[in-house]
Amino acid sequence: MSEIIVGIDLGTTNSEIAIVEDGKVTLIEDAGRKIIPSFVGISENNEVLVGEAAKNQYVLYPERTVKSIKRLMGEETKVEMAEQAYTPQEISAIILKRLKAIAETYLNQPVEKAVITVPAYFSDAQRQATREAGEIAGLEVVRMINEPTAAALSYEADQKAHKRILVYDLGGGTFDVSVVSIEDDVVEVLASHGNNQLGGDDFDQKIIDHIVKYIKKNSKVDIQASRKAMARINRAAEEAKRALSDQPFVTIEEEYLDEHEGVPIHLSLELARLDYEELIVDYIDETLEAVHIALNGANLTASDIDEILLVGGSTRTPIVSDRLAEKFNLQPHLDVDPDLCVASGAAIQAAMIAGTDVSASAVLVDITPYTYGTSAIGELNGEWYPHKYVPIIHKNSALPLTKSEVFYTMRDNQEAVEVKIFQGEKHDALDNIQIGEFLVEGLSRVPQGNPILLSLDLDLNGILHVSAKEKNTGLEKSIVIDNAISRFEEAEMEAAKERIQEIFGEEETVVVDKEADSQHPVVVQARALVEKAEGLLENASAEDREDMVNVIETINDIIVNEDFAALKEPMDQLSDILYYLET
Repeated sequence: MSEIIVGIDLGTTNSEIAIVEDGKVTLIEDAGRKIIPSFVGISENNEVLVGEAAKNQYVLYPERTVKSIKRLMGEETKVEMAEQAYTPQEISAIILKRLKAIAETYLNQPVEKAVITVPAYFSDAQRQATREAGEIAGLEVVRMINEPTAAALSYEADQKAHKRILVYDLGGGTFDVSVVSIEDDVVEVLASHGNNQLGGDDFDQKIIDHIVKYIKKNSKVDIQASRKAMARINRAAEEAKRALSDQPFVTIEEEYLDEHEGVPIHLSLELARLDYEELIVDYIDETLEAVHIALNGANLTASDIDEILLVGGSTRTPIVSDRLAEKFNLQPHLDVDPDLCVASGAAIQAAMIAGTDVSASAVLVDITPYTYGTSAIGELNGEWYPHKYVPIIHKNSALPLTKSEVFYTMRDNQEAVEVKIFQGEKHDALDNIQIGEFLVEGLSRVPQGNPILLSLDLDLNGILHVSAKEKNTGLEKSIVIDNAISRFEEAEMEAAKERIQEIFGEEETVVVDKEADSQHPVVVQARALVEKAEGLLENASAEDREDMVNVIETINDIIVNEDFAALKEPMDQLSDILYYLET
C-alpha cells in the first residue's frame, strides 16, 4: 500500500485539500463544502475558528479574525488577532492544521505529508515561509509546485494531443501567467511571469473605496473610522464582485452601518458591471502585460497558443475572458473549475510521488520564474563598476538545475571573499533583491587570480542552495538561501508548534467515528451566536425578539438535521441582528 500524501492549495481567499483515490482525484469536503475560506479567528470563548466559522465572525469581530494572510508570507511582520501577535507562518499553519484534520477524519488515518502549491512568482522567502507553515502544522512538505503548473497537471488528465496552453491564474491575492507545453504525457512549463500583490482582494478594494466615497458624499461621514462597518462593507463588496460575474447590475445594501449625530447610516448603492470593470481595468491591463512578457520568455506569439486555461476565482470576472479572447482570438476554457483545479493538480503530483496509481501520470517539468546570480567587478555603462550583476541561473530555466561560474580574487594573498546572491533581472546588482550573503575565509595566500567556483543549485521546490569553493584546495562554504527573512531557528519552530497546538487545545488525533458533529467549527460558532443572542433576548424589542427566536429555531433545526452547509444564511442573519442590538 502506498503512503498517504495529500495535495493542498493554500490560497489567499480559499483553500482546498485533495487526494487521489482509485486513480481519481477526490476533493475532501468539510461540512459539505470543498472550498474552505482562508480565514482564521479566535472566538469570544477563546476557541480557534478556521474557514466558514471564522469568516462569519469577521463581520462582528474583525479584531479577532485574520484574512488574506498569504499576502504577508515571507515578510518580517506580525498580525494582531484577539490581542495576540502572530507571524504569517503561524496563521497559515492554523489553516493547514485544520485541512490536515479534515483529511484525517475523511481517511480515518494520520496525514503527515503534503504537496503544497504556491504562486509561480513566489520568491524564495515566500516559499520558505510556506514550508515553515507546513512544519508548524505537523506536515512534511514533500514538494511545492507552482499553482499554474498544478492546474495544467490537472488539465492534462484528459489531454493527449500536443498543445501549448496559456495558464492565466488570477486568485484572491496573487497573479501568475504561465506558458505550458503538453506532449506525450510531459507537462513542461516554458515561461512564467506574475505579481504577488495583485488579485481579487484588490478588486474588492476598488469596490470598497467606491462605497466609502459614496457614503462620504451622501452622509458626510468617513465610515472608515468604524472597523465593524468596514468589515461589513468588505463582505458586501466581495459579494457584489461575485454577483457581477453573472449579472449586469447589483444593489449593495447594508442597513444601519453606523450612526452619526443620532442619525443611522444606511447603504443602498447600485453598481453596474461596466462601472465595476472600469474600476479594475488598470489591473487587467497589468495582467495582460505580464501575459506578453511570458510569451516573449517562451519565444512564442499569441497565435502559437492553442488553448487558454483560467485558474482562480477572480477569473470569473467577465472582462478577463473578454480581453483574453480579444488578444488571442480564442475562447478561454470554462470546463475546468478555476477554484478546484490547483488542489486537484497538487493531489495528482502527490500521488505520483507516493507511487499511487493515477489516471494522469505526466512527467512534470517546472521552471524558475526568477534569475539568480551574484555581483562582481565588471563593466557597466562603459565604466568599471564593483556591483555588476552576473546571472548564473536564468529565468525560465527548467528545474531542478545546478549552474556554476568561476570568479577570481582581485588581490595578492586575499584571505576571504564575500559572496552576495541576488534575485532579479537588472544589470546593476543593487537594483535587484539581495536574498543572501556569506563569507568564505581562510583562502590560500597566493597571488591574485585565485579561482573560486560559485555553484547555485535550485531544487524542485524552488529552494536555492549556494556553495563557493576554492578550486585549488577544496575549501568550501555553502548555505541554503533562506535568510531573505528571519527563518525560524529550531527553538523558535518548536515554540511556534507548541503555541499553535495550545490554541487548538488537546492534541488532535484521528477520530475513528468521524469528527463529532457537536464539535464541528461551524456548529461551535453557531451555538456561540445562539448563546449570545439568548442573552440579549430580554432587552430586545418585541419585533427583534421575534426575529431572533425564529432564526435561533432555524439554526437549532439545521444542527439537529446535520445540514451544516445550510447554517451560513441564518448565522449571517443572526450576526446582523446582534450587531444592531450592540450598536
